[in-house]
Amino acid sequence: MKSLRLGFVLYVMLLLLFPMGMMAQDSIPKKKAMPVSKMSKAVISLEKSLDKNDEGKIAENYEQLANEFLNKGDNAKAEEYFKKALTSYTKLKRVEDKTRVTRSIAKVQENQKNFNSAIKNYEAAGAISKDVREEKINLNDANRLKTQAAPVSQAVYVDSNIELLKKENKAEEVAEAYVQKAENSLKQKDKSVAIESYKNALAYAKDKPESIIKIKNEIANVYASDNQFEKAIGINEKLLAEAVTKNDFNTQIKQLQSLATLYFKKEEPNKALVSLKEAYNLASKKGNSAEAKNTLSALAKYYKSNGNEKESMALYEQFFQNFDELIQSDTTLINAKTFHVTEGKIRQLEKEKSLKDELITKKNTFNYFLLGSILLLLLLFGFIVKALYAIKTKNKEIALQSLRREMNPHFIFNSLNSVNQFISENKELEANKYLTSYSTLMRDMMENSNKDFISLDKEVEQLKKYLDLEHLRFQDKFDFEITVDDHFDAESVLVPNMIIQPHLENAIWHGLRYLDKKGFLKLQFKLIADKIVVIIDDNGIGLTKSQELKTINQKVHESRGLNNTNERIGLLNELYKKNITFEIKEKGLPESGTIVQIVFPLIDKI
Repeated sequence: MKSLRLGFVLYVMLLLLFPMGMMAQDSIPKKKAMPVSKMSKAVISLEKSLDKNDEGKIAENYEQLANEFLNKGDNAKAEEYFKKALTSYTKLKRVEDKTRVTRSIAKVQENQKNFNSAIKNYEAAGAISKDVREEKINLNDANRLKTQAAPVSQAVYVDSNIELLKKENKAEEVAEAYVQKAENSLKQKDKSVAIESYKNALAYAKDKPESIIKIKNEIANVYASDNQFEKAIGINEKLLAEAVTKNDFNTQIKQLQSLATLYFKKEEPNKALVSLKEAYNLASKKGNSAEAKNTLSALAKYYKSNGNEKESMALYEQFFQNFDELIQSDTTLINAKTFHVTEGKIRQLEKEKSLKDELITKKNTFNYFLLGSILLLLLLFGFIVKALYAIKTKNKEIALQSLRREMNPHFIFNSLNSVNQFISENKELEANKYLTSYSTLMRDMMENSNKDFISLDKEVEQLKKYLDLEHLRFQDKFDFEITVDDHFDAESVLVPNMIIQPHLENAIWHGLRYLDKKGFLKLQFKLIADKIVVIIDDNGIGLTKSQELKTINQKVHESRGLNNTNERIGLLNELYKKNITFEIKEKGLPESGTIVQIVFPLIDKI
């Protein structure tokens, strides 16, 4: 009956412990504010960064929170937040941070015995690392896990990492590597090397109190496994004394439990019971319900195995008497519930961030689309403008060519009339000479007919041939002279094609040929202020008298000739952005005749 009653009590206690704890939590009276833990600070920082949507801070705070979980031994939560940090670092393209966090993920996966995933992440960290030594360290860890069945091979990778990590001045990781070496030595049944490795680990873990305690406990376990209980107990007692000095109650409880285990193995149950009861009382007093339960279970197990159910029942009665007070003062439960509530808020903030990111992405996509559309329209507009400008330019070129060719029929007609005149007067020699010169001139004009500009020497040569022809026809009416400034490089300087010839023709046909005496035509090319100044000077009858003698048809032709020249000059200025000017004036009395002045900019290339 007593056994049944004890079992029932145990069942009720285990069933109600945590649910009742959580109910009691809701009724906890308000106390003065507790000191903010590192975990709480990390959570608060994460909330702020999520609220501000600061991706860099979010990544850092995820990593910090993951490390806090790792310190508390919650590898699953640590892995969860390390992965979130990795996502943010990847988004930010922070390679060094990405490498570090990928390695951290591999470590927590190794802690959880998820070796395949750990190997992949060690290899991934090595692949993205920019540092050759870091790459080697990660690949060594991957190979260490791959060779778990071969401790001797594992040792090679561990030793390699110890040396590499020392060079990198990563003390904490050197300590971890020495712990790995110790574990490897234990697999090879070499306890002396294991203890030596643990002691080396202690030398590099001096800034990590939690790691030091853990390593010293491992050393104690090695001594205990070798039945060196006094050494093991000495280590635990020293850790207990240090914890008492520092008021580290959780460590005190753990060390008392470890001492109890050692005393049981040493077959000193009374000392073991003293340690367990002390651990139980301390856990109950300090509100650590989980450790109180564990210690109570160990005590109950011992009493039950020795048939001392009375002591066991007394412990349970004491436990239930103090149950409400224990639950209310259990900061671990308070922190667990607080974090549970906070984590819900974090999840909500993460959803909001995800929504913000999605909206930003959509907005950016729309902006890129809009910008692309505007750019495309601008390109299309530019293409249209360019096409219209090209068409306009082409039209001007065609108009210019048309105007230039418009002068040719009149010149050809007059020339053929001259040939006809020579023939009618039986001047066969003159006709042959004229035709020869005329054909040479026409060939040159045809060759240059599609050019807007020709070299000065070719223009002068062409004009001389023309004047020679006209002089052959009107040799008793005028003489002519062509002068070119010595400063010109006539072969390289360019002048407009067929601009000067019509004015020479006007001077001969409407001024010089009406003289009773022999006239004179002077064509000059001068260099004045970096400009080509062309002067056509004749001493013919002048503009006024010429207009009186002209027929209506001649007036129309001359007007069209001047308009043609003006239009061609205008088109050349528009097409080539040149400032070509043209001026014609009559000489004042007592002189007679006209002066035509055309000014070209100095051009050596089009």
